[in-house]
Amino acid sequence: MTELETEVVVAGAGPTGLMVASELALAGVETLVLEKLAERSRQVKGGGIQPRTAELLELRGLLEPLLSRATSREPVGGHFAALPVPLDCTPWQTRHPFPIAIPQWEIEEVLEERAVKGGARVLRDAGVTGVAADEDGVVVTADGLQVRARYLVACDGGHSTVRKLLGLPFPGRPGTHQAVLADIQLTSVSPLVPQQLGHMSTLTRQAGGYWAMTAPLGDDRYRLTFGRTGPADETALTEFDRDAPVTHDEIAAALEAVYGPETTLGAVANASRFSDATRQLEQYRAGRVLFAGDAAHIHPPLGGQGLNLGLQDAFNLGWKLAATLQGRAAQGLLDSYHTERHPVGAQVIHHTSAQRVLADPHPTKDVAALRDIVVDLLRLPDANRHIAGLMSGLSLHYPLPGDHPLTGHRLPDAELHTATGTTRLSALFASGHAVLLDLTGALPSDLRLPPGIDLVRAACAEGLGASALAVRPDGYVCWATANATADVDVDELRAAITDCIAK
Repeated sequence: MTELETEVVVAGAGPTGLMVASELALAGVETLVLEKLAERSRQVKGGGIQPRTAELLELRGLLEPLLSRATSREPVGGHFAALPVPLDCTPWQTRHPFPIAIPQWEIEEVLEERAVKGGARVLRDAGVTGVAADEDGVVVTADGLQVRARYLVACDGGHSTVRKLLGLPFPGRPGTHQAVLADIQLTSVSPLVPQQLGHMSTLTRQAGGYWAMTAPLGDDRYRLTFGRTGPADETALTEFDRDAPVTHDEIAAALEAVYGPETTLGAVANASRFSDATRQLEQYRAGRVLFAGDAAHIHPPLGGQGLNLGLQDAFNLGWKLAATLQGRAAQGLLDSYHTERHPVGAQVIHHTSAQRVLADPHPTKDVAALRDIVVDLLRLPDANRHIAGLMSGLSLHYPLPGDHPLTGHRLPDAELHTATGTTRLSALFASGHAVLLDLTGALPSDLRLPPGIDLVRAACAEGLGASALAVRPDGYVCWATANATADVDVDELRAAITDCIAK
């Protein structure tokens, strides 16, 4: 058996695992990613980047290479429960108000390239088969390989092997509906088949006992999601086999029922089954093992939440784990990963459960009436803003200590004027460091900061609501003041940095 040592093992080379690896590599942490698949899956799966995730990717210079691979779509907002009212993110002051359509494998390629360039290693055909943890680290076994590491980050999906090996419960609700996701090519199409990516409500249709959502990808390729419109059959879901092959005839029957006989199925690139099961780990950390992405939480696939939730887990965890390994973490910083992200996962489970009811393909009269009321509410600007912030991630804030209204919130990507020229706030975070931003000369010139925090003095015509701010590597404010130079409490600033970033 081959034996290796590394600082961190990441189980799973999906978007979450590769984002964790990229963040760790950026900080100089030796990282090994173990992936059970011999080759990257080219199934579309999660294919949408929400506005807040786009902002986070831009902090690391990852958004531009992803945009070059994105699928063309109408500039229209996201959705809540596929209801026919676009969500308007512009009140949240973002440069990226619309979801970005991009196949998951394209996201993985960009993230893996960045992680490997930073020094991370990715081993494929190396699924985890054993985990033994102690107070000092973990030993991970993977098909003839044994790796000793200080930490293991499990990003190995909703059926996480790591979670099962540790015997951790995954409480929640089993699925009551099942569906098929397929990447297909059509040789002919009826006028009912969508020909441009737009709002989800324009891509969905019900007929002939089926519901379907068809997203055009170009070159006669489509992403098809479909299921039956009959009442939920909990007995059938008990016997649901997600690994059962999806046949060509099964897909063709759904296409003909929903889009008519003029729609002809050609090739099927790949297809899989899924359900609307909802589950969440009670703790995202088990000693030296941490969980992120679908390994920590699963929920109905409504509103493009899963991939984004996982990537944002990774952004929260990566810098905290790196600081811990390098001996510069504040007391309890790594534990704050669970404290901050578990409620976010629970919130997504909560609102996707509500969407599951509203989007039911076989609604009762009461659900149909409720749907009408929610549509009316979404047309009200304040209600739309609230749901847009929820679905996009732009309204997320963490309960960090401090009484300034910006504390725990994201900042808009404002234009800044520094001694070396004009830049944007997002450009300050490419190194993965925290940033102490002095906008008015409020901070003393001899201020000493711990490693991993960059002091930037700049002017901002737009105004950010503070004279100075400390912003974590994941883009959330952990300290802010409106005081002038003579009134800044430097001890309070140091305490905030110690509590929230580093010692």
